[in-house]
Amino acid sequence: MKKGYLNLRGHQVFSFHWRGRKDPVLLLHGGLSSTESWEDQIRPSVKGHEIFAYDRSAHGRTGSREGFYHFDFQTDEAIAYIEDVIKEPVHLIGWSDGGIISLHIALKRPDLVKSMVLIGTNFSHDSDLMFGNEEPVIEISDEDRARFAKTSPDPAHMQEVIIRKAFQVWASEPNLTTGDLAKIECPTLVLTGDDEPFSNHHSVDLYEALPNGRLAIIPGASHIVVKEKPKLMNSMIKDFYRNMNFPITKMPNLRKERQLEIEAQNQIN
Repeated sequence: MKKGYLNLRGHQVFSFHWRGRKDPVLLLHGGLSSTESWEDQIRPSVKGHEIFAYDRSAHGRTGSREGFYHFDFQTDEAIAYIEDVIKEPVHLIGWSDGGIISLHIALKRPDLVKSMVLIGTNFSHDSDLMFGNEEPVIEISDEDRARFAKTSPDPAHMQEVIIRKAFQVWASEPNLTTGDLAKIECPTLVLTGDDEPFSNHHSVDLYEALPNGRLAIIPGASHIVVKEKPKLMNSMIKDFYRNMNFPITKMPNLRKERQLEIEAQNQIN
């Protein structure tokens, strides 16, 4: 595994690279998080693939910069990483904010996305989000302060600034619609715990709006499903990666129209 800082269009970004023989996968960590906070749990899902990851601006070991938390900014940063570092289309696995960024990439640059796994992802801030619009009470533990001081290039006072900015953005972003989602054609697995910080109806809406989606709701798990049920999560993702063809089932309902089209086309061929 190779890790370290690289210059991404004028900004020092901390990057990770695990070599593999299969198609490249880009891991996009959650908000107020880092690659190191979940890479041990998620990498077994894509064993054998070439894996890339990086700490986004104002996250982990990457310092902050102007505009750092808005999703448009984070999307452009991810696109730059794919173009300049990976240099070919990728499979995206995004957790929480990382999933939101994945959706934005798929809409803005569908040519760069082979598939998506969206873990604990909301597509709109209007999703019964538990954070609501209330001013958050910021309480930073000694452990979190120590971790920030050890990893972040930013001065200590920026920790609270970054957290407050995150909550401000979450109160008004993202703003995708089911109409936007209907434009995303790549195979997508929507994977959530059954007790997310947004409604289960929102997860179902996300899945049903995607033309090539699959849905996995893991029981007895929350937004931290990555760490609460890693084996079950890994099995779901591995199954998705085994066959990304459009699902052909014995009793289709939501997929019936598309399945009939595929079956008719196969008969012609």
